Amino acid sequence: MDWYTGNATYDTVLAIAFAFAAFVLVGGLFAQSPYGRFASTKVGFNLNPKLGWWLMELPATVVFAVFYLSGPDRFEPTPLVLACIWLLHYGNRGWFFPLSIRQVPGKRSSFNVSVLAAGVFVTSLHGYLNGAFFSHDYKNQYGVDWLTDPRFLLGVVVYLCGFGLLVRSEAIVRNLRDKNAPGSTEYRIPYGGGFRFVSSPAYLGELIAWAGFALLSWSLAGVVIFLITAGNLVPRAFATDRWYREKFADYPPERKALIPYVI
Repeated sequence: MDWYTGNATYDTVLAIAFAFAAFVLVGGLFAQSPYGRFASTKVGFNLNPKLGWWLMELPATVVFAVFYLSGPDRFEPTPLVLACIWLLHYGNRGWFFPLSIRQVPGKRSSFNVSVLAAGVFVTSLHGYLNGAFFSHDYKNQYGVDWLTDPRFLLGVVVYLCGFGLLVRSEAIVRNLRDKNAPGSTEYRIPYGGGFRFVSSPAYLGELIAWAGFALLSWSLAGVVIFLITAGNLVPRAFATDRWYREKFADYPPERKALIPYVI
């Protein structure tokens, strides 16, 4: 994959995205983003998690649509297939997931506005880089023959495996909290699915999905979002594993943090 597309705006934004990925990769070694179990209501302004997640992920849909629809190849078969894969992911991540969160009644808001700001920046970059790349086809690589290319086919398989693991793992966690009594128990040990092997199968699924996406799209835009995701989720997976073990004395000792049987 060559670095330059020849479009000055696109190449500049891509360079900014890689610089931000480096920042996230380094920053993730020192602190966790303040949301979920690592959220704090003591510092800064916090939002309702449903609203925070939705606002954070919204640009991935809106910005993508704006720049995808501005491209001359927006109705060509391969860009349309790539756009459908995108919409599959963000239909879940940007719309279903936020609306399905089961929040403890009366609990103070726990989605820090700093997370929202950083997330909006990332999803805006992400939406622009992929939407523009797909429908402008800057590298002239998205002819119909790309749909039978081994890189695309293998990438789709990898992506769907990761996406399936992600969705299944999120469902298990969501169902730990009874929708009719969401405040009965705030945290419990999850079992089944990928939780038989690791403490954070949703994170593993997300990483696998974006690795597959980078392969099937064969683009640096795919690589950069994989790096940003890894910089955020890999340290968080280890922190989550420690959190479980400190909170639950009966936590399964055989589980690894992120990669089954390895780490």
